[in-house]
Amino acid sequence: MSSSSLHVGILTGGGDCPGLNAVIRGVTNSLIKTVGARVTGIERGFMGMIERRSRPLDSEAVAGILNQGGTILGTHNFANPFSCNGVDVSDKVMEYVRELGLDALVAIGGDGTMSIANRFTPLGLPVVGVPKTIDNDLMHTERTFGFDSAVAIVAEALARLETTARSHGRVMVLETMGRYAGWIALEGGLAGGADVILIPEKPYDLNEVIRVCKEREKKQGYTLICIAEGARPIDGGMVVAKHLENSPDPIRLGGVGNVLRQQLEQHLESEVRTTQLGHVQRGGTPTPYDRVLATRFGWYAAKMVANGEFGRMVVLKGDECASVPIEDVANRTRNVPENHSLLDVATSLGVSLGLPA
Repeated sequence: MSSSSLHVGILTGGGDCPGLNAVIRGVTNSLIKTVGARVTGIERGFMGMIERRSRPLDSEAVAGILNQGGTILGTHNFANPFSCNGVDVSDKVMEYVRELGLDALVAIGGDGTMSIANRFTPLGLPVVGVPKTIDNDLMHTERTFGFDSAVAIVAEALARLETTARSHGRVMVLETMGRYAGWIALEGGLAGGADVILIPEKPYDLNEVIRVCKEREKKQGYTLICIAEGARPIDGGMVVAKHLENSPDPIRLGGVGNVLRQQLEQHLESEVRTTQLGHVQRGGTPTPYDRVLATRFGWYAAKMVANGEFGRMVVLKGDECASVPIEDVANRTRNVPENHSLLDVATSLGVSLGLPA
């Protein structure tokens, strides 16, 4: 097959994320300009493949979307062609793929999307993956686009909460996203000047958090706490908000900030207030860093398609793009390592990680 007859599909799966449109733009323009490929956007992730929803993409269709948050193609958290309401409809999806005449698929998403996408390769649809998650928790890549934007939101929120904490002499607790990894809370907490940072990788001692807050009550009168949604005490479990059985990741965390507030109130003179940022971290314009990283990932994904490097996902190694087998990424989590330098940075600055010194 000549490169000029190449027909490539693009979809965005899982949660939305700042930078998705930059990837779509990067893939589309690179494929069109370098190999003259035809590009089709699949709407609402894998749901579009199930419901047969797509539209053509060209340079005009992706013009002006670099700075936009969300995804022009739409996305879906629950669609899985291999288990759609308990039924495997992958054969019908492949019928649609053949009708469209797709030669390859660029799947932009997190570990769940990668896991689903990789199952299409043996069915006859070659796949290239692009890592997307604000949580920065995908294996083998040092950064995922959307993470920098989320960290910026957390840092700004902490800066705003600090003015209230200082004015009222309060303990202000900010709960971040991140699932089972603490990257957002760690980097956001450092950037926002948090006094206490609590992450899933280091279960905290409640008595130590109380001690820090009491100490700051006497010295400065307020405390700023940044807690990841997956954080948990040494003798307890994560706080689960709800279960969604049809989702690739059925557990939804959330509420640990309120639990911590209730525990602290019993021991402190200060008022304790909690703010749960939630989806604010996902929305809005991507930071310049995320726009550049997403564009680079899109360019590299197009290059991989043109070179026939399928069954692999784009990653960032150092400051260069590379690729790894998708199967090495699917259903795995990149946690904050025990010896990560940012943990040393935090403790050397006097930031408590919720454990006795």
